[in-house]
Amino acid sequence: MSTFYLTEVRPKNGQIIGDWLHPEWANLRFISGEGPTAAIGDAEPQSVPLFSAFGPTSKATRFESGAMRSWGVGLLPLGWSKFVDAPAEHYADKAVDGSLDPMLAALAELHDIIYSGEAGGPDREVARISAFFSGLLDKGPPDNPMIAEAHAILVDPDLATVQAMADRLAISGRTLDRLCRRAFGFPPKLLLRRQRFLRSLAENMLNPDQNWVSSLDHQYYDQAHFARDFQRFMGMSASDYKARPHPFLNAAVHGRMAAAGAGMQALHDPATDRTT
Repeated sequence: MSTFYLTEVRPKNGQIIGDWLHPEWANLRFISGEGPTAAIGDAEPQSVPLFSAFGPTSKATRFESGAMRSWGVGLLPLGWSKFVDAPAEHYADKAVDGSLDPMLAALAELHDIIYSGEAGGPDREVARISAFFSGLLDKGPPDNPMIAEAHAILVDPDLATVQAMADRLAISGRTLDRLCRRAFGFPPKLLLRRQRFLRSLAENMLNPDQNWVSSLDHQYYDQAHFARDFQRFMGMSASDYKARPHPFLNAAVHGRMAAAGAGMQALHDPATDRTT
């Protein structure tokens, strides 16, 4: 896992607050209060159920929320393989009602465990979340060390090509493609492209006074190269994104950086033990 994270929204006068979530790994969200609306990429906005499972994404998620309280659980690829008995590719760029999906049935009771248990605030709630997943560990399949190794290689900022990734894993390109689609949700070429983009976006969000040129990852050829990726992953230009308010993401990126050492979930090093 990457983090357990609590989001509380208390808008004034019934205000609706929105933002654009960047691509990330899978997340489980357990909501109390008004469910937000969300749309991945060009999809139509839909009400988010009280237990929602978002697969790994390669497109921005537009969401809007009124008063809400939500616990999120970030699943890294190894966690997905442990707790969800289905290829991540089947859930890529999708969100589903976890209470209705048979592959997520074992996780559905966590909503009531979080919110119907003894009161005590976030510390008690996060303890219940941790205990719940600890209880599932022995029921899942054994950890696949190849997934963890591939993930550690993927977050290396010097990794530039799919062939280099396959070589470091000592497997064929075809085997790497199957592994990535099943555990990571996307083919390796797209995963490398997404990492490069998110490193640049995170750098700019953590240092908002920088211009985009100063934030570019060293693997970008030029600003036009980055502009194409920005349009692909966020569905808008970099200047449009910069001009919009980001009440959720600005808080989340800085908070996550302080708590877990990486501003975005997809940049989380799986070797770290700083799950918070």
